[in-house]
Amino acid sequence: MEKQAVITATDLCIGYRTHKEEKKVHEHLSFELYPGELTSLLGANGAGKSTLLRTLSASHPSLAGDLQLLDKPLQHYSEKERSRTIGVVLTDKTQAGGLTVYELVALGRQPHTGFFGRLHRHDHAIIQEALNAVGITHKAQSYTAELSDGERQKVMIAKALVQECPLIILDEPTAFLDVVSRIEIMTLLHRLAVEQNKAILLSTHDIEQALVLSDKLWLLSKEKGLQCGVTEDMILSHQMDNLFSHSNIRFDYDHGIYYPTVNGKQEITVEATDETLLHWTINALNRHGYTCLQAKNAPAGLPHLQVIAPDALYLTRDGKHRTFTSFGKLLEEIK
Repeated sequence: MEKQAVITATDLCIGYRTHKEEKKVHEHLSFELYPGELTSLLGANGAGKSTLLRTLSASHPSLAGDLQLLDKPLQHYSEKERSRTIGVVLTDKTQAGGLTVYELVALGRQPHTGFFGRLHRHDHAIIQEALNAVGITHKAQSYTAELSDGERQKVMIAKALVQECPLIILDEPTAFLDVVSRIEIMTLLHRLAVEQNKAILLSTHDIEQALVLSDKLWLLSKEKGLQCGVTEDMILSHQMDNLFSHSNIRFDYDHGIYYPTVNGKQEITVEATDETLLHWTINALNRHGYTCLQAKNAPAGLPHLQVIAPDALYLTRDGKHRTFTSFGKLLEEIK
């Protein structure tokens, strides 16, 4: 059964309009967002990610093109209709420290409660479900000011959930979080997309987690515009090469990370007993100015390093053989 797109854009132009001029950030953008999928928007600072998110959340008008939300032009939605359709979680830390977690999440029901904001049994049930979904029920009566950054972000996601929106947009939700919290939030968002059949779009600089947990990638750059696709298709078609224009940055397709280009002044051949040892051996040598080559592709006479284990490293150089019991001792020698 074919899924209906939550958002469809055709030949979209985004940017800013002042009383004097129109500044286009990107044009001719076409894309779709589907329920049940987590999509990560990646790009360098200044690429236009925030402008795109603001356009999709209707907080900023598009300059041209067609933008449909559930087969209806976005500009035709009333503010109340939009608040029931699009949930937004911003990077800024909430200034609601005097509210309890339950009270803050309950504010997300405002689009459904009418002018006086009275909560009924149905509303309380939805709030409780959202707290359960993000794993923050045990903090329901805690003040928001008492929460960690990771817990606070879960609360803001719960607040978006109680709006009962088919679309949730998040602007760098893991920006201020430690590594454990970043993984938790990204895992949570993917689970919510699947279990609650929501289209979830987030911008992030946490590329490593985005590649692991995102169903789709949107790659935005000034040079290439917007490129969209299933994560593995984008990676294996080498689209990640176009994300950053900096010539000293390369994408490691084996490990899913960006790394600095190595301009080693010295060359060495390397072999290791497994891929993990080989990766970290090359990492250490690159850092100390060595370009690592395979022996079969290298000129004769280069130093050669054989790594059997982390405490068994054998270096052959200038006809001499040395054994090292740690990378620390090896690096002291080759410096």
